[in-house]
Amino acid sequence: MNTSFAKSETLLGVALAPLDFVRQVGLVIGFSLLTALAAQIVIPIGPIPITGQTFAVLLTGMLLGSRLGAMTMIAYLIEGASGLPFFAGAHGGLLHLLGPTGGYLVAFPAAAFITGAFAEHGWDRRFFTAAAAMAIGSVVIMLSGWAWFSVVMHTSPMLTVYATVIQFIPGDIIKITLAAAVLPSGWKLVRKHPEA
Repeated sequence: MNTSFAKSETLLGVALAPLDFVRQVGLVIGFSLLTALAAQIVIPIGPIPITGQTFAVLLTGMLLGSRLGAMTMIAYLIEGASGLPFFAGAHGGLLHLLGPTGGYLVAFPAAAFITGAFAEHGWDRRFFTAAAAMAIGSVVIMLSGWAWFSVVMHTSPMLTVYATVIQFIPGDIIKITLAAAVLPSGWKLVRKHPEA
């Protein structure tokens, strides 16, 4: 029985074809660990720090596609919720997942799925479309984090919009620009070496 999927038109899907079950599991585990590593890049700027997580989430979706990207983020959340120190600042546990920053975390699978769906339709092959796809995924994360933080902290959403959304926009622009610049270059390399 062939367990590879022909639909995988993402950069890694093409570069590592065929994506059989073992490769898919390896990618899910590997990218969940990459997200955990990126979570340890923490810049404290207030109640919610800047981390490298969103960069890893958006890049995971673009490289793995909608299904594997979402599965990777679900695996990451399970790993962190189970107590492994995979969340920002080496935190872990279900209470951290349900805390003030939980809205960002629970949005990771949706953001990876959305960016992955765009990548499967060729949006990762040009800088501007890749940036747009990742910006949409970033908006999903920020809106979820904003709403969750307001509910958990029992504050007006208008009072928390700066701390939960606006101050992260410059960092997200930088992360998205870096990732969007790399993806088209990766496609050029794959096209030059199709047998690789």
